[in-house]
Amino acid sequence: MRLSVTEERGKSRDGTPTQLTQAHDEETTLRQLLMSLQKQVTVMSINLNAKLDELQRSDRQLETTVALCEIRSQLQELTKSVESCQSEVSEVKRDMVAIKQELDTVQQVKEEIEELREYVDRLEEQTHRRKLRLLEQGLTFFLSYTILASMLGMLQFGYNTGVINAPENNIETFMRDVYRDRYQKDLGEKSAKLLYSFAVSIFAIGGMIGGFSGGTVANKFGRKGGLLMNNVIGIGGACLMAFTKVCNSYEMLFVGRFVIGFNCGLNTSLVPMYISEIAPLNLRGGLGTVNQLAVTTGLLISQILGIDEILGTDDGWPILLGLAICPAVLQLILLPVCPESPRYLLITKQWEEEARKALRRLRASNQVEEDIEEMRAEQRAQQSESTVSMSELICSPTLRAPLIISVVMQLSQQLSGINAVFYYSTSLFVTSGLSAEIAKDMTIGIGAIMVIMTLVTLPLMDRMGRRTLHLYGLGGMFIFSIWITISFLIKEMVDWMSYLSVVSTLMFVVFFALGPGSIPWLITAELFSQGPRPTAMSIAVLVNWLANFVVGIGFQPMQDSLENYTFLPFSLLLAIFWIFTYKKVPETKNKTFEEILVLFRNNNGRGSLRESRLYGAPT
Repeated sequence: MRLSVTEERGKSRDGTPTQLTQAHDEETTLRQLLMSLQKQVTVMSINLNAKLDELQRSDRQLETTVALCEIRSQLQELTKSVESCQSEVSEVKRDMVAIKQELDTVQQVKEEIEELREYVDRLEEQTHRRKLRLLEQGLTFFLSYTILASMLGMLQFGYNTGVINAPENNIETFMRDVYRDRYQKDLGEKSAKLLYSFAVSIFAIGGMIGGFSGGTVANKFGRKGGLLMNNVIGIGGACLMAFTKVCNSYEMLFVGRFVIGFNCGLNTSLVPMYISEIAPLNLRGGLGTVNQLAVTTGLLISQILGIDEILGTDDGWPILLGLAICPAVLQLILLPVCPESPRYLLITKQWEEEARKALRRLRASNQVEEDIEEMRAEQRAQQSESTVSMSELICSPTLRAPLIISVVMQLSQQLSGINAVFYYSTSLFVTSGLSAEIAKDMTIGIGAIMVIMTLVTLPLMDRMGRRTLHLYGLGGMFIFSIWITISFLIKEMVDWMSYLSVVSTLMFVVFFALGPGSIPWLITAELFSQGPRPTAMSIAVLVNWLANFVVGIGFQPMQDSLENYTFLPFSLLLAIFWIFTYKKVPETKNKTFEEILVLFRNNNGRGSLRESRLYGAPT
């Protein structure tokens, strides 16, 4: 309070403090009053002498009385002047004492500011040294084991995303047979395709609900606990799909796809959150890409098993769908020995000793104080956000910016058109002029390319950065989506254009794997601190699955309407997403969760490119 009073008084125009100027002015005024008083006393002395002389010369009583009255009046005025001067002198003395006290306070505050600046410098130096030690951490055996066990959830997601593609004709035939047995009439081809599209899309409906529940499950049961519970749901969904043909009911297929979708939705929320919280700072990007590696591996496995020579037959496709039980059972076996997320234990549950034990196992070292201190810093930075509801997350100016970025990043993944390739690649290749056998081989090629490119991306994630890779990925997808449209338009005039469409589609997948395939899952977990992270992940995953559903249910009608121009809407959306990423998305490479939170607190998240440069991020 004293400092603010001093600052309000400010300085004079020549730089002299206002208090000193006022003191000088008051001293001058006092000097002038004393001189005026001296002049009055001199004048009155002269007048008194004159009156006394006149009285000595005059004997008249009346004149004496008048003269004495005048003398008395002048003496009274002199007394009043002296009293006024004494009052002014006392006031000036009080002001001088107050000014001295203010100057002492200013000097004391200045010393305190210097001490605070030294403390901040020491704190920054300690934080820098701690971050350097965090960046030196490596990959341990138990950390690798934990990542492997948790990524089975994303393998489940990838497997069930791609498994429905290859047996499309077999499933449609089964639906027509069931319909004929029930109603003694044939099901039309368009109706059969509509039922198949529903089987594809209801997976995304379950995923929406599961993903939206991820935040609640993560907070109530923990990251690891939620994954263990989710495997029971996965086993149930796989069994329903496996017994679809035995029970002669395509409704069981719909229910099974919905349940396994719920399972996969929870996985897409819990697994990236769990991996981002257990990964060392310098490996968080690469290990986050493991999510996408698991997804692409699951896709490739489903596509290989779905060929005619293995399980892509009328009798084999229920087994193909039922094999989704394997990742769930395997994770139930491997995951129990893994620790719970140390961040969840320390920040959410306040179990510091349990967090230390988990970190010692994950880091294979007793030196975990840097990690503990980083978590404490994150906890201090977001104590006001420790319990963040969905409405608070949406209304908070600081959290709104990363939430919008997370949502748009998820949309950039799903509305890029990649799921149109995953779900309908076989029919898409047939449409471009390839035979059914070659089309299925190309579908397997898509899965292989996804795995290879994800492996390529692993070291690039922490070298080039998330934002840069995402820009490259979206830009490449935009270019080759245009080429897909061109090849569709002129394939009837030029025979070899069908091969151009295949090459363009494969390159489209290459650039998807480079950035949009993995980064949205990773960056959503990175943009939020421990408190709002589960709620933000729930919203982001809900948006991802909603877009997944829209593409799954709407692609075939859109293909019927637009025909050769089917990929143009995706091209437009890719251009919009590229511009948004360039202007709004910050770089999170090698940043602690605390630094990312500070980044958005500055100007409420605006000027992200400027802050990114301050942090040394590539632009």
